[in-house]
Amino acid sequence: LSANVTYDHRALVIDGKRRVLQSGSIHYPRSTPEVWPELIRKSKEGGLEVIETYVFWNYHEPIRGQYYFEGRFDLVRFVKTVQEAGLFLHLRIGPYACAEWNYGGFPVWLHFIPGIQFRTTNNPFKEEMKRFLAKIIDLMKQENLFASQGGPIILAQVENEYGNVEWAYGVGGELYVKWAADTAVNLNTSVPWVMCQQEDAPDPIINTCNGFYCDGFTPNSPSKPIMWTENYSGWFLSFGYAVPFRPVEDLAFAVARFFETGGTFQNYYMYFGGTNFGRTAGGPLVATSYDYDAPIDEYGFIRQPKWGHLRELHKAIKLCEEYLISSDPTHQKLGAKLEAHIYHKSSNDCAAFLANYDSSSDANVTFNGNVYFLPAWSVSILPDCKNVVFNTAKVISQRNNGDHPFAQQKNVNELLLASSAFSWYEEKVGISGNRSFVRPDLAEQINTTKDTSDYLWYTASIHVMPGQGKEVFLNIESLGHAALVFVNKKLVAFGYGNHDFANFLINKKIELNEGINTLDILSMMVGLQNYGAWFDVAGAGLFSVILIDLKNGKRDLSSGEWIYQVGVEGEYIGLDKISLANSSFWKQGSTLPVNKSLIWYKTTFLAPEGKGPLALNLASMGKGQAWVNGQSIGRYWSAYLAPSTGCTKKCDYRGSYDASKCQKHCGQPAQTLYHIPRTWVHPGENLLVIHEELGGDPSKISLLTKTGQHICSFVSEADPPPVDSWKPNLGVVSSSPQVRLACERGWHIAAINFASYGIPEGNCGSFRPGACHMDVLPIVQKACVGQIECSIPVSSAYLGVSAGACPGLLKALAVEAHCSI
Repeated sequence: LSANVTYDHRALVIDGKRRVLQSGSIHYPRSTPEVWPELIRKSKEGGLEVIETYVFWNYHEPIRGQYYFEGRFDLVRFVKTVQEAGLFLHLRIGPYACAEWNYGGFPVWLHFIPGIQFRTTNNPFKEEMKRFLAKIIDLMKQENLFASQGGPIILAQVENEYGNVEWAYGVGGELYVKWAADTAVNLNTSVPWVMCQQEDAPDPIINTCNGFYCDGFTPNSPSKPIMWTENYSGWFLSFGYAVPFRPVEDLAFAVARFFETGGTFQNYYMYFGGTNFGRTAGGPLVATSYDYDAPIDEYGFIRQPKWGHLRELHKAIKLCEEYLISSDPTHQKLGAKLEAHIYHKSSNDCAAFLANYDSSSDANVTFNGNVYFLPAWSVSILPDCKNVVFNTAKVISQRNNGDHPFAQQKNVNELLLASSAFSWYEEKVGISGNRSFVRPDLAEQINTTKDTSDYLWYTASIHVMPGQGKEVFLNIESLGHAALVFVNKKLVAFGYGNHDFANFLINKKIELNEGINTLDILSMMVGLQNYGAWFDVAGAGLFSVILIDLKNGKRDLSSGEWIYQVGVEGEYIGLDKISLANSSFWKQGSTLPVNKSLIWYKTTFLAPEGKGPLALNLASMGKGQAWVNGQSIGRYWSAYLAPSTGCTKKCDYRGSYDASKCQKHCGQPAQTLYHIPRTWVHPGENLLVIHEELGGDPSKISLLTKTGQHICSFVSEADPPPVDSWKPNLGVVSSSPQVRLACERGWHIAAINFASYGIPEGNCGSFRPGACHMDVLPIVQKACVGQIECSIPVSSAYLGVSAGACPGLLKALAVEAHCSI
């Protein structure tokens, strides 16, 4: 059915009714079409009503005028999948995306249009941007996908976070914003347009907030609703960095505060992050995993307790929806850093949010004559202005044992790839074949490769005359991102930058021979920059090469003759292709060469049983890229370790969050496991190809599959009952809190490993009976074993325990369960 979408100062208005909407970002190319329905189903079950996605220009128009909308890039199929699930969609066309995506989503050919300047009042750029916007909107219209046509699209976005960098573009930036807004409106989508992080967004464009918190955000017009387009569920991962995560207590606090203070549309960035397959990762040095600590993890599994706690939050906010859309909030101060916001339907019918935004002190507050306990940095939701149905700091949802889907060894099947099955191809160092060209200076890398490859060879000759020093210092400066240095075909140095500072310096003492010496430098990209003012002209590659002879001074090779080759030998041969799997290029022998730079490896494996995703363990490798059956699963860099400091065993959720506050896996690689979608493998033999740049041991590569999961829950008598036990006009139906357990779809609860009622001790995966312990294992087994999900009231009556047991103690129920097929 067609829908009319407008807005007023409180909310989006769909068919005349204001709506309070929970949204989540899922980027279609970061997964595969076969799993889109499952990801969207899990999002809907988690309480979402809207899916948000960018549109990725560089892959939809890889060559100017030639479009691609197939496979992972089948945008129409994705939008229709959202529609089939009964959800709305927010289409962020941009066409600038950022998104830690290569070149921010811009096609590299755009950079080479004469006279072009990106994201400013520049006619060549505006013509291309308008053409692509029109292409996407026409495609959506042809498929009847806008709400007015009966489709799911209720919002569209033009540009993206331009307000963060607009200052750098001067008057041209201001004019560009107005032009982009006018262009979008004139394309007649029939749904509202938004601009995020854009204080000067012209009417009728809605300016929206992005950030970790948006409860203080005010739109630039009193006629526009308060909308949050990017609420970061965690943060992205970069090679060489620790793994960031965001505690769910803080995330829930941020969401509750937003709706408390007047917001009505909130989007998690990301709800499912997925994988940067191939060379799609942005830069510099963005990792292949785009997990983002999202409620659904990179492999499509539900991350608990994040997903469950947020689902309860969404239910609590939904109970308040009629109040939220009926009035503006009334503010009431309850004490220092303590406050309430009340929404009325009538003078004696209201819903309320009680907040304690102190980062350390818990508090008791009096509201409407009742006393409420508010933990520090928390919000309580009262759908009737009396009963608390949810507090953001009280996490009673089930938990997963382990911080990664493949962390539970008992639930993982590991297949070690036999070293005897590997073949290899050792690349020649330096220029190979007839694809070279000569320049009298150092070439900038992106302008030279046009991003057709991560690699650019720089080759020069060094003449050492009799009497000249043979021991010299080689000083190389690069704009990024990494480089291997060979002198006379022998590896002498490796240099690299990081995500925040891609440039690097190599200063190495080398020994030259009398006569002619060769200097070969392989400069490597790890994703084109995707963010920042004028990011599109940020350079890469070498800009200075100097020899320092302590006897004879400096020799600047930067302006000498250099020979170049785009790409490495194996790329030109096509060693990643299935068609070359049996080529004579591949060698085999009794001894597998390991820890060698610039080498390709090939082997085959049989796909493990099951339907779930696979993970390739590349911890034993250095740096490179991997392919399965010709499909690139992305770049890897296991040799790049995060700093050894900066992580904490437990991160305190209280107080403002930023991307560096909560980190784990210090001193370890950012990523060692790489996602292989199940649909990329088939029955029988599958081809694995590895291009190793630094040196590694492929005999230790393994393939992982998940065969089950351990789940657990800890709920006390003092915890609130489930939110869905509250019924409007009836209040709380069940006064008992509940332990609720659920397996991933396709699995069931096969066993209860632990169940104790009393004062159990320990944490998920290591529970143990406390001083007060009542064995309720048979009762829990009866309720749960064989079920996909189960619930157990935390009450002495249900559990068959005498009310006088453990007198004076607050009792809790702890349960550990095992799910399997």
